[in-house]
Amino acid sequence: PLVLLPLAVLGRRVKQLSRASQDSVADVGSYAGEIIQHIKTVQSFTREPEEQRAFGAQVERAFDVARVRIRVRALMLSIVMLLVFSVLSVMLWVGGHDVIAGNMTPGDLAAFVFYAMLVAMGAATVSEVWSELLRAAGATERLVELLAVEPEITAEIIAKDEPTEVELAGQTMLKFEAVQFAYPSRPETPALCGVDLQVEEGECVALVGPSGAGKSTLFELLQRFYDPQAGYIALDGCDIRHMDPARLRTQIAVVAQQPALFTGDVASNIRYGRPDASEQQVEAAARAANAHEFIMQLPNAYSSYLGEQGVRLSGGQRQRIAIARAILKDPRLLLLDEATSA
Repeated sequence: PLVLLPLAVLGRRVKQLSRASQDSVADVGSYAGEIIQHIKTVQSFTREPEEQRAFGAQVERAFDVARVRIRVRALMLSIVMLLVFSVLSVMLWVGGHDVIAGNMTPGDLAAFVFYAMLVAMGAATVSEVWSELLRAAGATERLVELLAVEPEITAEIIAKDEPTEVELAGQTMLKFEAVQFAYPSRPETPALCGVDLQVEEGECVALVGPSGAGKSTLFELLQRFYDPQAGYIALDGCDIRHMDPARLRTQIAVVAQQPALFTGDVASNIRYGRPDASEQQVEAAARAANAHEFIMQLPNAYSSYLGEQGVRLSGGQRQRIAIARAILKDPRLLLLDEATSA
């Protein structure tokens, strides 16, 4: 019981510190990744010294948390070892008196000490393993919480008398009816208020407005990254809240304001929405996006490595590849979010 007591008391503290240590290390990695990704902006504003100091402060905070965790862990192991050897010392003292008094033979004492040493070594090993288990538990606790989070956007249960996406057919129609929406982080500030919009099959519609008017928000609602608080969005006459988000998004392709390119070559980025596309289809999509010419000027053409976030390309070139990716997907709805730099 004396050995288990510090494991129970200090073990909880080690677990808490392990989680805090993992969070602080994650913050360091996130900060470093952000600065490296925007290194040109940092250099343009000559902020290198400030960013170095800020990064150093992040590292120091992570180091301080790790140092406290190591100290508590070392204290726990030290107490366990101290208790184990204290018990052995008391046992030798009592056993020695019994040998002198003739109540025990030296051989019996030696055998008992040998077995006690085996138990002590086992207890020390258990305390070490227990410490590592607590460290791992603290490190994975946050990950388990994230994995256990249920998505808020799901397909709602449809009544029997309502149409389902399986029953839909005919002309494509996109309709926004009295849509109202505010972002969860800013519930008091409406992003959209009473929006009505109707788009017919084959129709091109341009949404014009100042920055922050909600143009990108419409696209996010259409893809069901959020659901409106009031009103509805219908595709082919069916409220998209009755549609599975994955099924809905297979019918949509988006070219964002800041196109996202992935580490890999040109062809894999264009194929992202349609992995089984042939080389001829990839090239046709690139030609349609006016990207084929500059792609062929790259060292390995469509096999050229783009680097993280397509850092080796200009902004317009990245957007053309994003447009080619959207074209290759051949969606029913093509959303261009200020894709004008290409």
